[in-house]
Amino acid sequence: MKINKMPSEFIDALPILETIEKAGYEAYFVGGSVRDTMLSKPIHDVDIATSAYPEEIKKIFKRTVDTGIEHGTVMILDHGTGYETTTFRTESTYTDFRRPDEVKFVRSLDEDLKRRDFTVNALALTKDGEVIDLFGGVQDMSAQVLRAVGKPEERFHEDALRMMRAVRFAAQLDFKIDDATQKAIAENAPLLANIAVERTNVEFTKLMQGTSASYGLIEMIKSGLVNFMPGLANTDQDLAAYAELLQNAQPTDDNQAWSLLSFELGLSPKDTGEFLKLWKQPNDMIQTAKSVITLMNKLRLGDVSDWDLYQTQDAITTALATIRLSEVTANVEDLSVRYQALPIKHKKELAINGGELMKNLHLTPGPLFGKILADLEHLVVIGEQVNDKAALLQAAADIVEKEKK
Repeated sequence: MKINKMPSEFIDALPILETIEKAGYEAYFVGGSVRDTMLSKPIHDVDIATSAYPEEIKKIFKRTVDTGIEHGTVMILDHGTGYETTTFRTESTYTDFRRPDEVKFVRSLDEDLKRRDFTVNALALTKDGEVIDLFGGVQDMSAQVLRAVGKPEERFHEDALRMMRAVRFAAQLDFKIDDATQKAIAENAPLLANIAVERTNVEFTKLMQGTSASYGLIEMIKSGLVNFMPGLANTDQDLAAYAELLQNAQPTDDNQAWSLLSFELGLSPKDTGEFLKLWKQPNDMIQTAKSVITLMNKLRLGDVSDWDLYQTQDAITTALATIRLSEVTANVEDLSVRYQALPIKHKKELAINGGELMKNLHLTPGPLFGKILADLEHLVVIGEQVNDKAALLQAAADIVEKEKK
């Protein structure tokens, strides 16, 4: 098979392949970039595989960086854009189900492609556009089937994360996992416990935003993978409901995906924080999700106040998008209009600050000081006090007098 119209990303990288070949070695485009080209999808990374060993690559090109030289990967910088080039290799046993005990460089493309995870990722492309397919990847792509290269149990024992990659690719590409690969995932699911949560996180986050996320989630449940993922053991029923929801709704970013998942799991804001910590999520995502869950739980019980909307401030965009994806009964457009109409969106927009209280009312920082600012902020947000300096100073003075009594 031949690709007649090469994407610009490949054309830009052709000088790399040509230079390597002129030096007497083989070089090909490989992996996901070839797959995505054949599926008419955007290319994210151009990966190059070569028969040249790392030290040979460094002799051919003037500017290189050892990005993973122990695994044969060198980044070539000679043509402006950095291109990662990896030597053909074979890998020995994987005693930790994550990393090979030994990597051996070889000159054979066939040997290199044998170690790859799925047939649709085990494709190579020559500089002339010829597709090299040793394992039926083109046919599987046409049939929209995800199949492990060789024996699936061997691939999953080499790297247990490949089981998560299987359900993730199926969700992203709208492929079905073939029977033998499905069976091997179910039989080897406990191996996922050996994988760092950060790696599982990457795959699961992408899965939840896939066009067929529902299928991917159901496969996770059926195979038992969920039992070896942080905080998801014994959540099959909730995850199945989430999968059903995702048949007609698709999160468009990480915050939406994890907030919606937390809501579907029935978590409180506090539980959401603990759940996301298990997944090593960043603090800003955790705070966003907790705010989203707070607002959604209140909406589930009835309407929300302007103060509720105001308190969601930094997470409001995610909150409104997540509400729209969920089955919560709410007029999202009305909520958006109400939020935009708030007199202030942040306490920094209050017409007075602590300095004004100290200067005009001769107050010193303390419990009363903080209470006055908090009361004024609340009164302005709910519309009982105009956001005007003079009016706020008078209101502050009234609060002081009231507290003295």
